[in-house]
Amino acid sequence: MKAKCANCQKIYDIPDERLPQGKKVKLPCPSCKNPIELDLRSNGADQASSDSASSSSPAAEKEQATGDELKEQIFKSVKDLPPMPQVIHKARKVMASPNSSFKDLAIIFVTDQAIATRVLKLSNSAYYGLSKKVSSIQQASVILGHKTLAELITMVSTSTLLCNKLKGYGLEAGQLWEHSMAVAFGSRFIAQKKYPEFADDAFAAGLIHDSGKLALDKYIFERHEIFEQFMANGGKTFLDAEKEILGFDHAEIASEVCNKWNVPEELATGIKYHHHPSQIQDNILANLLHAADGIAMMSGLGDGIDSVSYEIEESSVKFLGLNNKEISILMEKVVTTVQNTMQEFK
Repeated sequence: MKAKCANCQKIYDIPDERLPQGKKVKLPCPSCKNPIELDLRSNGADQASSDSASSSSPAAEKEQATGDELKEQIFKSVKDLPPMPQVIHKARKVMASPNSSFKDLAIIFVTDQAIATRVLKLSNSAYYGLSKKVSSIQQASVILGHKTLAELITMVSTSTLLCNKLKGYGLEAGQLWEHSMAVAFGSRFIAQKKYPEFADDAFAAGLIHDSGKLALDKYIFERHEIFEQFMANGGKTFLDAEKEILGFDHAEIASEVCNKWNVPEELATGIKYHHHPSQIQDNILANLLHAADGIAMMSGLGDGIDSVSYEIEESSVKFLGLNNKEISILMEKVVTTVQNTMQEFK
């Protein structure tokens, strides 16, 4: 369904399956925040039929956990997530050590030829702008540097964790990964301009900033009617719906996932507050992730059910010193970079 903002005149294409059919809803425009009103009701009979179908659906009939029992189930889901691939831990050590060399990475490629192949392919992507094609990992290391090579290992390995379809969030296979790359690159680009010393951490945190969705997805899908009703009744954001219905939002759960994956505490904290950086005093990483997340959403690289109601805190824009021209340039740069990189993953 196409939705047009009466204020800024921008048009958004929202998949029908992500809208609560038979209801009247208000959604904030991602661009100007003006409410977009959508009347999805056909007639009173359709509304009654919809209500009846909802109450008799398998999801409604199934008794669902709430309160502390639900929280316990969610924490168990975090524990049941696959572990962070060991190659990422090895790559992280290489990036953190000033004395590391290509030899420290060589063992990874010896034991995992699949990663070696994909890393080599990414090395030749347009993003890195090499004047000639590299044909070996060692050649890539000489030209790009072993730390950039370690970053590529992290990117390739993380993709396997974030490539699945998430029905609860309305994300097709690969869409979470695409959005994660957009936030990773966006965070890095902003950091390079404003806080260069945070560029590497911003990229690493951006790749896994939405990892909490992996744990919450099935609970949201099981309760999709409740979420739809919350939003239809004027619920502010999908994040508010998570908090109200599940007791956690995905950013909070992401920090728990980070603990399981042995992610450094400073990255986990930035991820935890990436939707509300104003809640933690002057946290640079949280603000970088927040702004990059918003830029990714505005660029169309985050088409999940939660993207329509996304809001960027004005205080974060001021904290980072971003102006409208810089944001427009960042949007274009992020889209181009992600598109070029995604081509190498196909």
